[in-house]
Amino acid sequence: MSAGFTAEQLTQVAIEARLNAYAPYSGFLVGAAVCDEQGEIHSGCNVENASYGLTICAERVAICKAVSLGRRRLVAVAVATEGGHAPCGACRQFIAEFAQELPIYLVDAVTAEVSTVQIEELLPRRFDFS
Repeated sequence: MSAGFTAEQLTQVAIEARLNAYAPYSGFLVGAAVCDEQGEIHSGCNVENASYGLTICAERVAICKAVSLGRRRLVAVAVATEGGHAPCGACRQFIAEFAQELPIYLVDAVTAEVSTVQIEELLPRRFDFS
């Protein structure tokens, strides 16, 4: 990552963002952090809704924060859950929109274990208009 941010710093931001998750229906708390091309980190948490389809994932919250500041390229993503789960399919496509190659750090927020995957491993044939 650029600007001196480490994977450990990015994963810590994701763990901290998870504490703000609003998940009264599932109890599944998720935090995310994305690092943009300028080295800035943007965090997000999942926000559930009684109308389940309106729920927004932590990864998309973090990415939308970056995009709303004019950032168009991501260089790394961290996702913190209990168990270190990978992003859902919608989030995989959303991540791929802003980076064709980048590491995704999957953090178990309980044990602090981290595994690293590449976006192309999670979404090998992403949708695009090219």
